[in-house]
This record gives sequence, structure tokens and C-alpha cells, in this order.
Amino acid sequence: MKRQAALLVSVLALTACAGARDLDAPPVPLGDFSLGHNVVVAPKVETTATISREVSKDELTAALTTAIAERFDRYEGAKDYHFGVSIEGYVLAKPGVPVLLAPKSGMIIRLTVWDDSQGKKLNEEPAQLTVLEELNGASIVGTGWSQTKETQLENLSRNAAQAIEDYLVKQNAEQGWFSEASAANAAPADAPTAGGTDPSDAE
Repeated sequence: MKRQAALLVSVLALTACAGARDLDAPPVPLGDFSLGHNVVVAPKVETTATISREVSKDELTAALTTAIAERFDRYEGAKDYHFGVSIEGYVLAKPGVPVLLAPKSGMIIRLTVWDDSQGKKLNEEPAQLTVLEELNGASIVGTGWSQTKETQLENLSRNAAQAIEDYLVKQNAEQGWFSEASAANAAPADAPTAGGTDPSDAE
């Protein structure tokens, strides 16, 4: 799992998401999607203490659960789909030397999606998503200087929720998710429950 934390350090050149800036706009179409269970866990989460502030597993899971609900409760499709999300690693940037050495915040998550009516998961293997904080003036000099860890985590969680949405939109377009085609192709599996089923159990 330490490779997950190391990966966060090495992907800082990736494009970051825009967080909550689009939440006032109508949601991107996702067929018959409506969010059922929203289960987020962090049983094996890793970080890099030398460059990251530390937060508890409860803080991590609560922030991402809230961000997912904020984004996906807007969808009112005809069928329920459940999320199982595992937080694998994170970095919440500490104060550092501006511009040159200031670390950026990032998160690695794994996502499994279940079709409630079929009792099946849509993705055979969990999708791994790597998310970075939005690039702006604050992040260039290091959000460790300009933001509290709570603000960093909220913004990063919102970016993660948008990355999930982007992934679902892609799967809808390419694989027919959230349509009759997805029901025919779904793989049998037990759906996560609000009690906290570990998404990693569904691999």
C-alpha cells in the first residue's frame, strides 16, 4: 500500500478537477441513475507523513461521503445504484517552500458501482481514480500555507466526487451504464450496505 502514497507524490502534473464550481448547474445526464447507498471506507489508507498533514479515517470518510452526496443527490433517475468507495491514500499538503517545493494535495480512491434492481455490480474490478487539488494561485504556492486541513480535505473530496462523476459519464457513453444494456452486462455481487461493507471485499 505504500506505493499508493508514493504514487500521489509522483502524479502532481495531472490536471485537477474543478471541485464544486459546477454544482449550481444541472447535472450531467446519467441515464436512469439515482444514488442509493453511499458507502465510503478507508481500511488500508496510506499517507506520506513527511509531506502530509494527518487526518483520521473518520474525517476522511465523512468528508468524501458528504461530497459524494452533495454531487449525486442531484440525480433523480428511475433506478438506484450503490457506491462502494475505498480511500487508498491521500496527501494534505503541509506548509513548504513556495513554488519550488510546496507539496500538492491528492487522493487515491477505488470505486465499485452496483445496480440495485439487478443485485449486480457494473464494474468487474474496482476503478482506481487519482485526484489532485484544483490548480490555482493558492495551490501553486502550497495550500499548506493558505488553507486549514479541513478546507483542504473538503476541496479534495469535492474533486474526488467530480472525478467519480466524470468516470460514470465515460462509462455511460462507452459501456451503456445506467441503461438497459448495463443491466444485461452487470456482474453478480452483493451490494454495499449503509452499515459500511468494505468495497475491497467485492474485488
